[in-house]
Amino acid sequence: MDNAAPAQTNDAPASAEVVIIGAGVMGASTAYHLAKAGVSDIVIVERDTPGSGSTSKAAGGVRCQFSDALNIALSVRSLEVLRNFEADFGIDIDLVSNGYLFLLDTAEAVEAFRANVALQQSMGLDSRMLTVAEVAELAPYVETEGLLAGAFNPGDGHCTPEAVVAGYITAARDLGVRVLKSCEVTGFETAGEDTAGRRVVSVMTNRGTIACSQVVCTAGAWSGRIGELAGVDLPVTPLRREIMVSEPVDTDTLGVDLASMPFTIDFTTSFYVHPEGPGLLFGCPDETDVESFDDRRDPDWLATLAEHIDHRAPALADVEPGRGWAGLYEMTPDHNAIIGEAEELDGFFYACGFSGHGFLMGPAVGEVVADLMTGREPFVDVSPLDKRRFATSGLRRELNIV
Repeated sequence: MDNAAPAQTNDAPASAEVVIIGAGVMGASTAYHLAKAGVSDIVIVERDTPGSGSTSKAAGGVRCQFSDALNIALSVRSLEVLRNFEADFGIDIDLVSNGYLFLLDTAEAVEAFRANVALQQSMGLDSRMLTVAEVAELAPYVETEGLLAGAFNPGDGHCTPEAVVAGYITAARDLGVRVLKSCEVTGFETAGEDTAGRRVVSVMTNRGTIACSQVVCTAGAWSGRIGELAGVDLPVTPLRREIMVSEPVDTDTLGVDLASMPFTIDFTTSFYVHPEGPGLLFGCPDETDVESFDDRRDPDWLATLAEHIDHRAPALADVEPGRGWAGLYEMTPDHNAIIGEAEELDGFFYACGFSGHGFLMGPAVGEVVADLMTGREPFVDVSPLDKRRFATSGLRRELNIV
């Protein structure tokens, strides 16, 4: 009797020049830019399907209103790409540029946003502070009691994340990139000493082992786990966030003009709302943060959302709840991304930990990572986002997190 185990079906390629882990916007953008730069042998491994992770569950917001000049630069570049996306990639991403409106109700927030707006203006943006009266005129559905000011940039907006991923994946495939769906990373093979000169040799998956010389971790909230498999410390933890899209709304009754309604954020609570087709998309944190990979919907969350609506946008209280979902933010200790090459493992690059603003930065970060990997100088210096900052220069805080 033959007791040998059945042979493993190896439908992954035996080798590749680059393996990208994760086919969300970050992985798809990186693959496209690498292929465009002339890298000819690229494989994306995705444990589900492209865009099925956090990207497809994002609110779709795209903005330049940040407190960190580096984040502003990355966002400006991404928005340039998104504005031309349909012309360049042939896919309509439903980009709406009605602006982002931050509602501010503490003196500390007003002071901080004044500084942020000054920084954004110095970088050529049309950001500005608003009085409470100007907030009421721009967003008549907002309850202004308790507000002290607003911050607004008319060039910000929102679009459809899945469409952006589809555009990048299609373009990358046209350039020869291979995409392995239902392909989960199970480990890494390395060579060299543990203390110095250690380098990546291959990526092991449930569909076979792929020999390679470079790896990119763009696994979003799961990046910390991928790092553990590789012996690389990626300080990324998951944080659940939930979204609800209402049934179509009666704009006359609500007094809301969906065609001009900005992405509106109550900064203190992180409650937000923006138009989504004929309805409205709402989001807010859970009553208590859930820092786990549990992305099931919380049956009590709608009640929490209703409290936020009653407090800051009571004119919208009668909307009918429609579909909804929960997804995972990829958080770092300072709410800033980590981008670079691991000091523990040569050839292991990472772009993760965006703490809620990964989708909007995906176009620019993919370009930057491709430049780093091919020895070209990126359009902006991202070395301050290297993960080594946590042990050397310290935290690089980003204030404008939603």
